[in-house]
Amino acid sequence: MITIAVDCMGGDHGPQITLPACRAFLDNHPDAHLIVVGLPDVLQGFSHARVRHVQASEVVAMDDPLEVALRKKKDSSMRVAIEQVKDGAAQVAISAGNTGALMAISRYVLKTLDGIERPAIASQIPNALGKATTMLDLGANVDCTAEHLLQFALMGSALVSAQSGSAAPTVGLLNIGEEVIKGNEVIKQAGELMRQAGQAGALNFFGNVEGNDIFKGTVEIVVCDGFVGNVALKTSEGLASMFSNALKAEFSRSIWTKLAALVALPVLQVFKQRYDHRRYNGAALLGLRGLVFKSHGSADAVAFGHALERAYDAARNQLLEQLQQRIAANAAAVQAPPEPTVVTP
Repeated sequence: MITIAVDCMGGDHGPQITLPACRAFLDNHPDAHLIVVGLPDVLQGFSHARVRHVQASEVVAMDDPLEVALRKKKDSSMRVAIEQVKDGAAQVAISAGNTGALMAISRYVLKTLDGIERPAIASQIPNALGKATTMLDLGANVDCTAEHLLQFALMGSALVSAQSGSAAPTVGLLNIGEEVIKGNEVIKQAGELMRQAGQAGALNFFGNVEGNDIFKGTVEIVVCDGFVGNVALKTSEGLASMFSNALKAEFSRSIWTKLAALVALPVLQVFKQRYDHRRYNGAALLGLRGLVFKSHGSADAVAFGHALERAYDAARNQLLEQLQQRIAANAAAVQAPPEPTVVTP
């Protein structure tokens, strides 16, 4: 039985979205159990054989400062949901609430794994291969060292392995060019660390990749700092929105453009479905001593359902254990003494 703790109050829409998504998820997953966390009057009307209610008296607002969310709202639905993971009642927690607050509370309550200095946010961006490129960090860490980027690569590899079953997913380091000499000093150092990890068998490092490789699907994982990653994520969301609006505009024009659009509609619908951002909702907060997933704050019930699916898959495929194994394997490879040189007479 996989148990997920759900912050039902988080996000722009709160329980009017999260609770219907929870019910649909339970209908499709007979081996899942949910701990729904929220205000008592909200939870009162929601019942299911595989649901347990846990009450909270406060809610973290989307615009709450970190200090308020972390220090003053100690009985918030977000914090109580995360505490279910710490206490062992749930394998994973999920919230659509304030991203900064979720990361801060998760880090405070769960702490970081040994060998990880900073947690990272990882999510998927659809690519031209009809699949998705996993990217991290997406905003948790604006300034990163080379060692942080290596840790992101190891955590991203564990995430993709848990999601896809791929034993050695390819990792690319986002840069301004493919050449080893390109980039600032941090990127160059990170590239060297990843090459060493690759030679030691701890990482399947492809090399440097550029921005267009994210959407081409050149590698399965793209590593960058949180500043660059967040810009790339918001750009991809903006492009998807622009395309959707352009389609609507075409149907509102002359009779000829309407006819042309109708002829192309089947192809356009497939394209729209493939790149529907709702299908890729659900970002993992990696590097913690427990699993936490973040849904987009504006998610509808369909999108929140996909986030629940990602959280469920992570718990079912033992993502936390895979993370620990990847980190330990790299540490062992780095600390291993060099092979003795054999001198032939």
